[in-house]
Amino acid sequence: MAKHSILGLHHVTATVDDAQSDLDFAVGALGLRLLKKTVNFDNHNVYHFYYGNRSGTPGTLWTTFPYKGWGVPVGRKGAGQVHVTSFSVPADSLEFWEERLRASGTAVQSRQERFGEQTIAVSDSSGLNFELIGTETDSREPWTTSQIERAAAIRGLHSVTLQVHDPDPTIAFMTDLLGFRVVREMPGRMRLAVNGDEPGRFVDVAHDRGFVPAQNGVGTVHHVAMAIAEADEQLRLREDLLAQGYRVTPVMDRQYFQSIYFREPGNVLFEVATVKPGFAIDEDIDHLGESLKLPPWEEPNRAAIERGLPRFDR
Repeated sequence: MAKHSILGLHHVTATVDDAQSDLDFAVGALGLRLLKKTVNFDNHNVYHFYYGNRSGTPGTLWTTFPYKGWGVPVGRKGAGQVHVTSFSVPADSLEFWEERLRASGTAVQSRQERFGEQTIAVSDSSGLNFELIGTETDSREPWTTSQIERAAAIRGLHSVTLQVHDPDPTIAFMTDLLGFRVVREMPGRMRLAVNGDEPGRFVDVAHDRGFVPAQNGVGTVHHVAMAIAEADEQLRLREDLLAQGYRVTPVMDRQYFQSIYFREPGNVLFEVATVKPGFAIDEDIDHLGESLKLPPWEEPNRAAIERGLPRFDR
């Protein structure tokens, strides 16, 4: 079976409740940059927010659909889902983050150590699970603010934690087809890495036969995306997946990248997204996230869309 050139994580996308609360957490508390305000291509009455570093480098991206008012039930976390999204911060900044997050009203759990790194676990107002993982090995340039200096700022995604009942099919799929390798193990968890062994390239597979089945909804991660360099490599991956019997979407134009979607053997929804064209195709890099950006096919509906979207202060 061919292995494909996955570069690392691209982004993680979740369903959240209120747009204002989501912005207050991601921008206000975590200090991420709001890179893009667009709409959910499947429901143009719902925002799609993109957060990350200055330019929106793949591997730094967290994205959300705020579905308040649309009758989406609270989801159930469990097997077949990304359970935790982890961000990378400098190892000596964890005390700063504990104090900052508690001051913002965020519940912070006691520190834990995993694979030699200290971890802070928190949840947002929608019930999503996050970690801040202290590391000395992340050289990515962060987005900084007046309150969060470079010495403490989030570097990007560190890893995601999948929950599955049986790890073996998931591990085989990711190693045989996507090019990951197992780099660390502990009871109930295996860490895989791709294209190196550093933050932004890790996927943890947590396994337990007792995990309840996941159900999508508010407060759950919808999918995790991996980055691939070129569109032709993405097409070759799609062909190989189809040949192996996986159900894969056609290539979808997401404006800032091209995507395919499929479920791995543990039922977690994966996306593989191209690096190009990036977020500066419709806004100057110094003004990313300032205007509502719509795909061309939605521009005729702009006035109605803007009237239907919730207001927020940011």
